[in-house]
Amino acid sequence: MSRRILVVDDEALLLKAVAATLRAEGYDVTTARSGSDALVSLNQTMPDLIVSDIRMPGMDGYDFARILRSNARTALIPIIFLTAKGERKDRIEGFRSGVDAYLTKPFDPDELLAVISGILTRMERTGAEIARLMSSVKGEESDASEFRFDEDFTEAEQRVARLVADSLSNKEIASELGVSVRTVEGHISNILSKKGWSNRVEIARHIIKRNSSA
Repeated sequence: MSRRILVVDDEALLLKAVAATLRAEGYDVTTARSGSDALVSLNQTMPDLIVSDIRMPGMDGYDFARILRSNARTALIPIIFLTAKGERKDRIEGFRSGVDAYLTKPFDPDELLAVISGILTRMERTGAEIARLMSSVKGEESDASEFRFDEDFTEAEQRVARLVADSLSNKEIASELGVSVRTVEGHISNILSKKGWSNRVEIARHIIKRNSSA
């Protein structure tokens, strides 16, 4: 499955160059010319990673990153700053705003691709660890009727939560349930909001804990 990356930059030529570099590597790329446009895009579909400039009209990259980190739905999306602001104080401010990596323009395509690959690989390892935890708890089980859910969830949310705990991606969950990816994202967002959680890992841990005590 192709990884989705959102690139945010007000410089049209740079935006085009970064997008072309990522698409050539096989990524599914969406672009936005400002932080506010990027937030609109995020309401429609969730990327696996974001590459953003800092200097942009209206909302700058620092504020954009802080908004993402303060929202449970977007809190754990990896963010890479790709910017001309290369001074030490700029980097410090970037990391304080919650970014995962900080690269300067003019960008080196190989460096950008290497950083993205490293971050996404770490995410995959996290997913694999969730799967390992599920396997250690469930053992040989299992009939779906024995799976215990949280009464706070709707029936649809319960189904989504179980599949999240089984380490399925949003696209795989959508295929399994016969719904759109956006619908799956909406259910996950509702689950996180109801519980005050920040990410899918917490959903999986909750499901694991409930069923280990069954």
